[in-house]
Amino acid sequence: MFANLSDRLTSTFRNLRGKGRLSEADIDATIREIRRALLDADVAVPVVRTFTGNIRERALGEEVSGALNPGQQVVKIVNEELVAILGGEARRLNFAKSGPTVIMLAGLQGAGKTTLAGKLAHHLKENGQTPLLVAADLQRPNAVNQLQVVGERAGVPVFAPEAGVTREGERVKGNPVKVAKKGLKEAEQRQHSVVIVDTAGRLGIDQELMKQAADIRKAIDPDEVLFVIDAMIGQDAVATAQAFDQGVDITGVVLTKLDGDTRGGAALSVREVTGKPILFASTGEKLDEFEVFHPDRMASRILDMGDIMTLIEQAEKKFDQAEAERMAAKVTKGEDFTFTDFLSQMQQLKNMGSMKKMLTMLPGMGQLRDQIENFDERELVRTEAIVQSMTPLERDNPKVLNGSRRARIARGSGVTVADVNSLVKRFEQAQQMMRAMARGGGMPQLPGQGGGAPGAWGGMPGGKKSKGKQAPQKKVKGKSGNPAKRAQQEAAARNKAAAPQAPAGSAFGLNQQPEDFDASKLESDLGKYLGR
Repeated sequence: MFANLSDRLTSTFRNLRGKGRLSEADIDATIREIRRALLDADVAVPVVRTFTGNIRERALGEEVSGALNPGQQVVKIVNEELVAILGGEARRLNFAKSGPTVIMLAGLQGAGKTTLAGKLAHHLKENGQTPLLVAADLQRPNAVNQLQVVGERAGVPVFAPEAGVTREGERVKGNPVKVAKKGLKEAEQRQHSVVIVDTAGRLGIDQELMKQAADIRKAIDPDEVLFVIDAMIGQDAVATAQAFDQGVDITGVVLTKLDGDTRGGAALSVREVTGKPILFASTGEKLDEFEVFHPDRMASRILDMGDIMTLIEQAEKKFDQAEAERMAAKVTKGEDFTFTDFLSQMQQLKNMGSMKKMLTMLPGMGQLRDQIENFDERELVRTEAIVQSMTPLERDNPKVLNGSRRARIARGSGVTVADVNSLVKRFEQAQQMMRAMARGGGMPQLPGQGGGAPGAWGGMPGGKKSKGKQAPQKKVKGKSGNPAKRAQQEAAARNKAAAPQAPAGSAFGLNQQPEDFDASKLESDLGKYLGR
């Protein structure tokens, strides 16, 4: 998601680190690189011009010149402008005060409307609504059948009185406007709280498409008209969105295929040009790979600052609260962490979905994109098989795992003894970490984070703590013989030492180094972090 744009922007900000003062030339060079990155991402030219103009105006003001760390202040400005251009705040669906809420989907063929209809219905059902899907796309071959399949997967009923076109070249049968009106009556009779009408699309914008969509809109008077757009179409998104806005008066936008090789232009252009909010984003093929669009979170992802809030929300949905409380009580009491606990945590982690997607939501993970892409999620399955091949005694008391037991476990799980030994070693490290947490050693760190906090993966727990000795003051090289100038040099050195430094990593200086990455520890390490 926005990989190219994110890489270009974070690379640009890296050049600002360590500079105590930014000149106008520094700011102009940064704005130039941002402009190139946005144009390469297919953002509309007027949007690029407005966006970079706002950044330059703020960057040349007192907001940056008076900052302790000008580089980070520029990143903050870019982040705020990104949030503004994406809509500022998340906007929820407008529900009808009485009767069913009617949502009409519109867009070009191939944008993913039908799949999106199922995802939206699934999302609403999870939030206590009773949706009904209406198949008003009668001209795309097998569109009605596809909606029925998607509805069955989502556990949502589909109203489809007409079969529609079933093969190429077949004449369209039925009237989509009448189908939409009948669907609304059906929802009222069955007391559905939401009606989602899937309409037909075309390969391009034409008058027939707009007239049909406008007729459906007039007939059912929807509470929301959502324009579904493929996030990969770039600057064409602007013209398409404007045409639909003029034709059917859209009330919101839904981005699809954000999991593809998208350059981000659609998301950054459509909201600014049409003024209509982005409500949802589809991030995969599965029904649950669908989320409410939060401009601030999306801006953080683009700038490689992560999206911890979405990660936490996913954890809250999928994690067993009772199990989490049991684990927390166990850690507090200082009880040993067992393989039974390890298996439980891993299974909950798997329920959250793709490990790769979760990792990309962590700050600073953009620079580890290649390693994350190469991470084999089947390793989690193999690890689970190893633990499941143990007896209850072995899971609860790993100390009994001698050579013969490990060989039996390796045969039972289809791995080598070395794989079993490696898992046991990592497990022992996890036990030490949990004991350190019970002693008040602090939370574990995620892979790639520096530091030697007790209980962290990067260092052994229980290490000696500093007794408060202060580091010796560094001498200022090249001291001037002039007392006044020497005083200025010493003051500058003190200010530099006191100012927050930005170590290598993401845009805000999170200490994440690619060489620290260890994919083999992800399943246990991230599990502890999310399940704490």
